[in-house]
Amino acid sequence: MAVLTVNCPSCRRPVEWTEASPYRPFCSLRCKQQDFCDWANERHIVPGDAEEDDFFSESDVPGRPQ
Repeated sequence: MAVLTVNCPSCRRPVEWTEASPYRPFCSLRCKQQDFCDWANERHIVPGDAEEDDFFSESDVPGRPQ
């Protein structure tokens, strides 16, 4: 059976998708932490919908002070 190989999202190195690669899909803890920091610092974003953002805004929660 062939082993699935993916590229690390951070550095693009090949990573085998096996138990021997504990940080998969990342090649290392460093790449995993770098990716987390990029999300935390908003270098990566998921595009949203302005209408949905307004609808689900925390300012519209009943009982919460405005």
